[in-house]
Amino acid sequence: MFRIARLCVLSICMTVLCAQASPEKNSIRVALNDLPGVDMLPTLIAIERSKARGVDIRVSYMLSEGMALRSIINQHADIGMGTPYQKIQQEQAPIRMFYQLNMLRFHPVIDTRYYNSWHELDGVEMYSHGKGSGTEALVNLMAQQHGITYSKMIYLPGSGVRARAMINGRIHATVVDTERKNKLLSRPDSTFKVLPIPTINASDEALYAHEAFIHSHRKELTTLTEELLYVWRTMIQNPGFILEQRNQYALLPDLQEDQIQQYMQEMISEKTFPADGGNKNAFNADLAFYGASGTISQPEHQQIQQYWDFSILRQLLEK
Repeated sequence: MFRIARLCVLSICMTVLCAQASPEKNSIRVALNDLPGVDMLPTLIAIERSKARGVDIRVSYMLSEGMALRSIINQHADIGMGTPYQKIQQEQAPIRMFYQLNMLRFHPVIDTRYYNSWHELDGVEMYSHGKGSGTEALVNLMAQQHGITYSKMIYLPGSGVRARAMINGRIHATVVDTERKNKLLSRPDSTFKVLPIPTINASDEALYAHEAFIHSHRKELTTLTEELLYVWRTMIQNPGFILEQRNQYALLPDLQEDQIQQYMQEMISEKTFPADGGNKNAFNADLAFYGASGTISQPEHQQIQQYWDFSILRQLLEK
């Protein structure tokens, strides 16, 4: 608990420092949308490899996807993590996604002492990560499919936060990532259960930036994108690569090796990581999912250039 509280304080302090710092010409300020965990390891490894090639990258951890997005909009940071479709569409925000990190592999979890099915969630509170997030879109889509309505959507950023709230009995239905789902189900005498959902290949996390920044820092972003492609393709072929790189760069030392191995093996077996940065399938899959869930309105009229800039990625893929 003390470590979690310390990380929260550190996150806030780093956010303030990031907001106050003046950007240097060739530096990249990255705002990640949660506290660091095993799910962020591949991205952190790609960042470390880019730094080794001379790119000045400074990472800060935000407490929510909304905070990360605001830091990009206000130009307090340069690269954010998330799927800001709603912000782009509703406010014509001049930001574009440029690399799909992973597809949505979240898991609706319930406490069986209170509920046992989707239908029993009719009229109850649902907890998701944030407005416009993949977790909110997922539970909204399932509500539509099962003909139910939540009494209220409550935003509780962070899968770890929501999982602890489930364990402590403060909430009884939510959505968590694979790492926290495994922890909930493996607890002694666990009363938790995962509700069924269809396979969804929409974006869970993508990297995005101001359009102007993508053009002004093309060289630095090309290096970062090269490393992202390398890390993603290597770990798909060899899940143990992430553990090797974690140890080499001394990243997140509190994570247990078996925890990293289990997570990587499961996520790769679920085909979570695109080998092409989302170039071929991300936009169409996102329109289908986020359009059906209501995050994107009038999906049939949306164009890829409104949301994505794949120019750097496609140039690298052509090589």
